[in-house]
Amino acid sequence: MTGSLPLRPRLRALRAEAFGADASGARLERIRRSPNFADGAFQNPVKGRTRPSGSMAEFARVYFHKEQRIRRSPAAPIPVYPTTLAELAKAPVSGLRVTWMGHSSVLVEIDGRRVLFDPVWGQRCSPYSFAGPKRLHPVPVPLASLGEVDVVVISHDHYDHLDLPTIKALAGTNTVFAVPLGVGAHLERWGVPAGRLRELDWNEATEVAGLTLTATPAQHFCGRGLRNQQTTLWASWVVAGEEHRVFHSGDTGYFPGFKDIGAAHGPFDATMIQIGAYSEYWPKDHEDRTPDPGPWPDIHMTPDEGIRAQLDLQGGAAHGVLLPIHWGTFNLAPHPWSDPAERTMIAARNVGQAVAVPKPGEPFEPAGKVPVDPWWRPIAAPGFAWERWVNYREEPVGPGERGTVEPDAGLDLVGEA
Repeated sequence: MTGSLPLRPRLRALRAEAFGADASGARLERIRRSPNFADGAFQNPVKGRTRPSGSMAEFARVYFHKEQRIRRSPAAPIPVYPTTLAELAKAPVSGLRVTWMGHSSVLVEIDGRRVLFDPVWGQRCSPYSFAGPKRLHPVPVPLASLGEVDVVVISHDHYDHLDLPTIKALAGTNTVFAVPLGVGAHLERWGVPAGRLRELDWNEATEVAGLTLTATPAQHFCGRGLRNQQTTLWASWVVAGEEHRVFHSGDTGYFPGFKDIGAAHGPFDATMIQIGAYSEYWPKDHEDRTPDPGPWPDIHMTPDEGIRAQLDLQGGAAHGVLLPIHWGTFNLAPHPWSDPAERTMIAARNVGQAVAVPKPGEPFEPAGKVPVDPWWRPIAAPGFAWERWVNYREEPVGPGERGTVEPDAGLDLVGEA
């Protein structure tokens, strides 16, 4: 047909809106010039597996086993904090307040500004409304009631971090979007003006409303379609105000670069660190105190690795308050639903690291009283195989090691027993 587009551009135009858009023009040229882009794709800081390996048949058998599926979801409704909006209406006394909205979505009020990390208000982390992982609890606050946000920070373009309906709703506000290099193409397709985008490569920084936002490295991958071209970057983030600084890990495997990030930008008053949806798991009747490795161990941290990353970020010693993220809201991995929270508290106790474990929507100030109540226990499905091994102790806690503490030792991490 005369004047028609070639086949590939026509197919791109027809694909689902949720798949986003490919980089082109000046954005694509900038991607190709990035020191982190080689052989047609963005590269991780260290080599690792971003695709399943090992016996997928065995993994699928475990993943779809009826008993295993039951353990991956709560046995009763997840309690959502009831007075979020009333508490957010008051300014934080210390100048820093953190509110976990579920999964990796966090509102941080820092030095008079409001930063919203990886907002996902949709019902499914999927390109489709009828399929894909469905949220396990309601959003704590309607997005329209959240109020003005100075900057939205996106870690990468996977569906559980970059949500089409949420971005389209925020596009109608005046907020600025800070995103890794290449992710801006998705947002522009969804209605975000180019003038409100701050698109950064690793170790680049931008100023927004008096805050300095720096995109820092992470060990992960990208993509929203079956043909994953790896042309959108993934990142962790540092946000620094006049008095406080925070770190959000995004999704990442453990890698030595946490020490470099801490040396350049730390220490941090609060960190938000991914400790869930890791691939290791304890199958039924497992007779060893170490888990099976699962098919993708290099792109998500275990709780023990998350604590190691925390120490690296803080110069080698416990400091600040760690908020565990990337757990509790979506069923994305073979481990039991509450396993990440339990194991994080245990590993943190071993090194004296303060951890906050709020209900979804529960605000807290890292300088004040930190929520440590294990609210998930009454609703968790019973039968965690790993609990057989909590009566031993290993130190130090490091990547691949399993530090634990005796069950009756208590889990008060901030001295408020």
